[in-house]
Amino acid sequence: MAKKTQDLKPDTILKNYWRDNAQFADIFNAVLFEGRQVILPEELEDVDTEESSVMEHRDYAQSIKASRDNIKVSKRFTTYGVAFTLLGMESQEHIHYAMPMRVMGYDYGTYKKQYDSNARQYKTADGMEQDEYLSRMKKTDKFMPVITLVVYYGEKPWDGALSLHDMLHIPEEMKAFVNDYKMLLVEARKNNLTLHNINNVNFFNLLEILLDKSRPLQETKSKAIAYAREHEVDKHVIITVAGATNCKIDYHTFDKKGDVDMCTVFEETRAEGIAEGRIEGRIEGKAEGIIETGLDFGLSEEDILERLQKKLNISLQAAQEYLKMFGK
Repeated sequence: MAKKTQDLKPDTILKNYWRDNAQFADIFNAVLFEGRQVILPEELEDVDTEESSVMEHRDYAQSIKASRDNIKVSKRFTTYGVAFTLLGMESQEHIHYAMPMRVMGYDYGTYKKQYDSNARQYKTADGMEQDEYLSRMKKTDKFMPVITLVVYYGEKPWDGALSLHDMLHIPEEMKAFVNDYKMLLVEARKNNLTLHNINNVNFFNLLEILLDKSRPLQETKSKAIAYAREHEVDKHVIITVAGATNCKIDYHTFDKKGDVDMCTVFEETRAEGIAEGRIEGRIEGKAEGIIETGLDFGLSEEDILERLQKKLNISLQAAQEYLKMFGK
């Protein structure tokens, strides 16, 4: 018998949604250019999301493991005179209080990958000055700029840091001498984005409705159902919204044409998504934090698995699943 309901993992479902070039270009245009159509979908191309690299020291080398959610290269950025630009996106279900540092790490990995690729062409010193050869980089070499956008899908207002300076205890008179690193943040629950892609418009409008906890649940459901029916929301948007809000989709609600009865979806799945998703989401959030902290401090997988089992009171198998899920 086919599975009646399908668990939709937010991480996977959101990565899949933002793979669409039209939707991806639209949100970046909204954030960077107030909705002006500077980035064009047909000029976007997917890039490998793996950003792992090796940090080389004088006496040893250290691997740094990282993987982005989505990253694309904009092949023509003529308005601002840049030939290529890398655009990365990170989806966050929970507030991460070290997010600017994580973004800085992702961006470093992207630049390091460009540097390594560029350096491989300089196997000899032919045609290079001594400093260039030692740098494995000519003074005329340039890399593609990187822009990373963080989209947060949680219910609570984001109260975490928005820059590296926000994470530091730093005297005011010293700030000018400490390099900062800012991040771009979009809160799905409430934003003023100028979006043109209809899927994005419906996606964020439904999320704003469902993530607003100021209304009774029944009123929230009714408003979401009414919106989806009035605007004939695409089923892929509905599936993504369900995944982002930890709902379960009953595929028996889809007819042969692929249409969906929003009433059935939200009345039958939103309630169980809240009941089960909140519990599972809290555990997943704690697991993600334990794993990320462990990786940041260089703990081994065995140590991280032990910490997961002890702190969450879960089996080794469950701990391994969380490590597989969040151990980017």
